[in-house]
Amino acid sequence: MPVEPSLTFSIQDYLKSIYELTAVDGAASTTALAKRLSVSPASVTGMVQKLASHRPALVVYRKHRGVTLTRRGARAALEVIRHHRLLETWLVQSLGYSWDEVHGDAEKLEHAMSDSLEQHIAAALGNPDRDPHGEPIPSAHLVMPPDRSVALVNLAAGEEAVVRRVGADDPAVLKQLENLGLVIGAHLKSMDGPGRDGEMRLKVGNRRKTIPLGPTVTRRVYVQPIRKWKKARKGGTA
Repeated sequence: MPVEPSLTFSIQDYLKSIYELTAVDGAASTTALAKRLSVSPASVTGMVQKLASHRPALVVYRKHRGVTLTRRGARAALEVIRHHRLLETWLVQSLGYSWDEVHGDAEKLEHAMSDSLEQHIAAALGNPDRDPHGEPIPSAHLVMPPDRSVALVNLAAGEEAVVRRVGADDPAVLKQLENLGLVIGAHLKSMDGPGRDGEMRLKVGNRRKTIPLGPTVTRRVYVQPIRKWKKARKGGTA
């Protein structure tokens, strides 16, 4: 469905960022938003106050307690996220983009996607529920598919898992992950569990060499432990 016309591109970016931050931390701090959007904290405060006073309100803002989305704000965010992830999937599957090339172009196109284009792209792709990075794609009814993955950093020593999604839009990080074999569906084993700073050693697939990883990777790669993975597949869900 089309994004509400009264919402500017900037507002859409804020709502999407708030949704993604609150999915992890429960609320989005102005500091986290400023960093994510590359703007000043003062600009963030001004915008979230504007979103809170919008009719209907798009966010709830409590000073020093962060920002959360209202039901209307969440729907608007999910519309943009659906556009973005469908576009990334289309660019990879139909136009031959690599997974580290798609983010920037999808960011530009997501705001202008019409209802008709969304429906045609979704149908042409077979109505996918995951994008090239394994991220869930909201349904046409703006319902986010369930995701049971956990951050790689949470694996215990000796635990095996399958890579389910990658929370990274940095092309350099995505290229690094591909070179390491940490792509969607890859099998891995934690050799020692995470250290204090999120550092850990892994074996990936059939590679003999153990690879050391820092928090840039271990906190951005999400996996499904093998026992949960097998149970989910047996039950017919992913």
